[in-house]
Amino acid sequence: MNATAASRARALYDARSKRMPILPFTDDDPTLGMADGYAIQQELVALLLADGDRIIGHKVGLTSEPMQQMVGVDSPDYGPVLASTVYGEGEVIPLDRFIAPRIEAEIVFVLGSRLQGPGVTVTQARSAIAGAVAGMEIVDSRITDWRVRLADTVADLASNGAMTVSSRIVPLADLDTRLIGMTLTRNGELIDTGAGAAALGDPVAVVAWLANVLGTTGTSLEPGHLIMTGALHAAIPMTRGDVFRAEFDRLGPVTVRVGGES
Repeated sequence: MNATAASRARALYDARSKRMPILPFTDDDPTLGMADGYAIQQELVALLLADGDRIIGHKVGLTSEPMQQMVGVDSPDYGPVLASTVYGEGEVIPLDRFIAPRIEAEIVFVLGSRLQGPGVTVTQARSAIAGAVAGMEIVDSRITDWRVRLADTVADLASNGAMTVSSRIVPLADLDTRLIGMTLTRNGELIDTGAGAAALGDPVAVVAWLANVLGTTGTSLEPGHLIMTGALHAAIPMTRGDVFRAEFDRLGPVTVRVGGES
């Protein structure tokens, strides 16, 4: 065990449970990189699984140019989706479960068959996908004021907070995921738009990328896993009482209602 990674993971674990942000790890050590971030993430995931949580999929973040610009990077990152963070369609999501939450609309895939890299092609990834669903992710940072560099957000489960998906699964047959358009409203007012091509040019390419990256560690994508393919727009801050609705071409709508106390 890497003692430094373990202590940093414990700091993030405490920040998550107490909802009190911590200073960026890269403040103390600006040389920290992606590999350091994943070493911390691995230790943090072990702590969360020891509490009884379980991994039901993965998120890929920083797949669109606006999100990469926000963090100042040019590469995606990834983290697990934990069962405890998934909310049902239209369910009220308590604001006090987070520190500095922001919302993103994105295309989510449901895996139909096992997929393991390296060497996975986009065609192979597409054939492994059971279908696409409309989704929204709540990103949150346990790092003060979102002052994250790549190592910080990677360590922090790729800044994952929670997610919700529609119950409607749409098969990929005759569906070009690059061309899926999306409109996002807050309290009925249009606030952003996007299209599937914002996610690495094609959301299916995100699945192939993830399978190949995870494959280097011997990890595979499993049937039933949810794969979040990244925001199609810049993340939007959330406030109590907000109702967000993302409407996707062909996939339909998904709604998030923001409440107060949990």
